Amino acid sequence: MFKKILIANRGEIACRVIKTARRMGIATVAVYSDADARAPFVRMADEAVHIGPAQAAESYLVADKIVAACKQTGAEAVHPGYGFLSERASFVEALAKENIAFIGPPAKAIAAMGDKIESKKIAREAGVNVVPGFVGEIRDTDHAVEISNDIGYPVMMKASAGGGGKGMRLAYSEKDVREGFESVKREGLNSFGDDRVFIEKFIEDPRHIEIQILGDKHGNVIYLNERECSIQRRHQKVVEEAPSPFVTPKMRQSMGEQCVALSKAVGYYSAGTVELIVSGADKTGESFYFLEMNTRLQVEHPVTEAITGVDLVEQMIRVAAGEKLAMTQDDVKIDGWAIENRVYAEDPYRGFLPSTGRLVRYQPPVEPWADDGSENGRRGVDGIRVDDGVFEGGEVSMFYDPMIAKLVTWGATRDEAADLQVAALDAFRIEGLGHNVDFLSAIMQHPRFRSGELTTGFIAEEYPEGFEGAATPERTIGVLAAVAGLVSTADADRSRRIEGQLNGPLLPPGDWTVRIDGEDHAVVLEEDGVHVDGEQVTLAFEYTPGDRFIAVELFDNGAEEDEAAIESYGIQIEPTRSGYRMTTRGAKHELRVLPTRIAHLAEHMIEKIPPDLSKLLICPMPGLLVKLHVEEGEEVQPGQPLATVEAMKMENILRAEKEAVVGKINAAEGDSLAVDAVILELE
Repeated sequence: MFKKILIANRGEIACRVIKTARRMGIATVAVYSDADARAPFVRMADEAVHIGPAQAAESYLVADKIVAACKQTGAEAVHPGYGFLSERASFVEALAKENIAFIGPPAKAIAAMGDKIESKKIAREAGVNVVPGFVGEIRDTDHAVEISNDIGYPVMMKASAGGGGKGMRLAYSEKDVREGFESVKREGLNSFGDDRVFIEKFIEDPRHIEIQILGDKHGNVIYLNERECSIQRRHQKVVEEAPSPFVTPKMRQSMGEQCVALSKAVGYYSAGTVELIVSGADKTGESFYFLEMNTRLQVEHPVTEAITGVDLVEQMIRVAAGEKLAMTQDDVKIDGWAIENRVYAEDPYRGFLPSTGRLVRYQPPVEPWADDGSENGRRGVDGIRVDDGVFEGGEVSMFYDPMIAKLVTWGATRDEAADLQVAALDAFRIEGLGHNVDFLSAIMQHPRFRSGELTTGFIAEEYPEGFEGAATPERTIGVLAAVAGLVSTADADRSRRIEGQLNGPLLPPGDWTVRIDGEDHAVVLEEDGVHVDGEQVTLAFEYTPGDRFIAVELFDNGAEEDEAAIESYGIQIEPTRSGYRMTTRGAKHELRVLPTRIAHLAEHMIEKIPPDLSKLLICPMPGLLVKLHVEEGEEVQPGQPLATVEAMKMENILRAEKEAVVGKINAAEGDSLAVDAVILELE
């Protein structure tokens, strides 16, 4: 077994690998860029080596610097995590030349599966179902149009070396192909150094199912069941779960056996994942097709660990050291259900725009997961596990992926795991930048998600106009109004106790008018409890003025002392000028709270009219201006591309909202833009 390994990665996955290595008695080495000098993974490792500036292309993606760090520290092996150099065959070969072990598959398998064109040929020869499409070199845009017309729309254009949702465009017409083909080539070249593109048929009602593979250097390969990853945005996974609510035992076996055959065909060992697209319209479960093989550890590996009890990082290390798998296919079981949500630094209320900056407050619902080697340990604390690599006061940088944390819950059933997600997301406190916690909570509560009727179009279909918060039941509105009344009374009581503030003792108000989402509610505190619109609401919670989070339990009126609550809420509270902003169950609510005797006077307040910004093209997030599509004086039509901004390694096309003439252009291609920077003015 290795005595020391180096982790050629950063963030949460570096922390994840260090935890298992520490339990195994293996020393660890971290490598870090300028941007990560204070990151948790650097502090966790036994040693740390600085490898360059913040840009990944000058630090984490430079194989020579990783090799030099191994030599400097005496690391015998490298775990690549995911992303960066994890699927680069040349990196494996460079390590081998220096007699440094790679904790992953052989270079030959990485090369074969990393090329999406070559991998489909191998899959077809191995007897794996393959999506209809064009496998070969595409000369130019005209050739791409010709191919797409032959296959039949819709088609998916993909960068051959792509991954992580980058370098992909869905085309429903020739116009879409002409507009998107060059963009896919650019994204492929910028992100992966390879501008080759392939085109394939887009499967209707698609579900994204993947099979976790584990093999050793002695020819043994097993599959550790499947994961459902259908809920995606811009082809990037948002929610993952294991097992899939769609997959039957027969289908699982058929998929697993094909994926094992593919793995053996390329001499695969270590952990890997075969991604499949499944037609949800085919209830027989036989219409599944090979998409690609990820020759690395997946972001969503914790859900597999939670239901199987297998530590995938430990198995990767043992396989790299030459050990045989200590389990067979018959040993692989399914125990319960696990769901993972990716908590991202992006604002769903503003079209999911990236949101970089400082984490002014960061408090996960439980302490980040500690690897104690047990199945329960891999399930976190009471079924809640947080994998992260950030800290309060740190920054989410524009140079790397915007993921803040992974929230994993385990339950005996799917509904239990989803309910735990809702409770844990309510307790997740993140301030200082936009995040998608509300959006994730809304998905977990959505009737369609609960039914298991998922496709990769879920988000686009259920939120076609964007996200404005989860639907809020009347019962929850009543709870929020009651909480607002009780909290306001407690705050007023504290204020009156401040010496010299009032002329004589006064009782705090107990009669409030609370406006929530445009509707007024009468909240009265009486001896028998709090009443909302004349109805008694029985609550239990602790609150001290200044608290920003409270756990509230709702009881039936007249409930006995030992009777269980009928519902529980985690409510985050932020004071505003006229009341509170309360967030719970995936929705933010602005509450105006006034003593009833003066509430009617609020209607006479003058409303401030916001300025008209419709004549300005404003950069919605920090990023790089890649391309200007127009010139000064040019007439533009609604929907016409005006500028392309790259942020978080993704290209975003900004379009005209109405017919206009381009006036003054304030930025040039290659400029780094701040959020709300004015790119151009329209007349």
